[in-house]
Amino acid sequence: KEKGIVIRFVIGHSATRGGVLDKAIDAEDAEHQDFLRLNHVEGYHQLSTKTRLYFSTAISIWDADFYVKVDDDVHVNLGMLVNTLANHKSKPRIYIGCMKSGPVLSQKGVKYHEPEYWKFGEEGNKYFRHATGQIYAISKDLAAYISINLPILHRYANEDVSLGSWFIGLEVEHVDDRSMCCGTPPDCEWKAKAGNACVASFDWSCSGICKSVERMKIGHNSCGEGDGAVWNVDF
Repeated sequence: KEKGIVIRFVIGHSATRGGVLDKAIDAEDAEHQDFLRLNHVEGYHQLSTKTRLYFSTAISIWDADFYVKVDDDVHVNLGMLVNTLANHKSKPRIYIGCMKSGPVLSQKGVKYHEPEYWKFGEEGNKYFRHATGQIYAISKDLAAYISINLPILHRYANEDVSLGSWFIGLEVEHVDDRSMCCGTPPDCEWKAKAGNACVASFDWSCSGICKSVERMKIGHNSCGEGDGAVWNVDF
């Protein structure tokens, strides 16, 4: 808080509201007060809806320069993240992340299947360039745009594609920052030792850190910027 940074675990509720899982979250939230609770039913195929609701809720609570989404199985160096955002603070309508353009998958039953594949042209086409969903940041103006237009923002099957589609027709600066998608050790470890600590690191093969419960601390010990780094950043 002293550095103007708010961190929350963002979560909705189960289909059976008030069930065992919801009560467990309630208990943890009462103890740590580090959740942002959304009026949203959790589900993998509802991530685009959750993303819309997250940004519109966050901007209604906190007046921030940037709003960031990070998956909970991604290692983040907070100081490096803040420093990266600070470099773009004076610019309006900024969309920062590791930009990618993957194939549009029309085959039913495969992971990341896109039911609306026909909208993207002929078979074998790729999506427009957008930030990969593990971590990305948007400026205040873009969060406000999402909040204002919430009911009419179209949701595609994949959350990161949906977010990119909301900005594709706007005057938005896309910032492709590869330090936001480093690999886990040894990749991020080599970069940290060279004085170029990564903003974020994860395994592409798992769309996050593989076996993150066991490996997150190992990754932090190898690739972390140091516990005091964030205090030396002037946002």
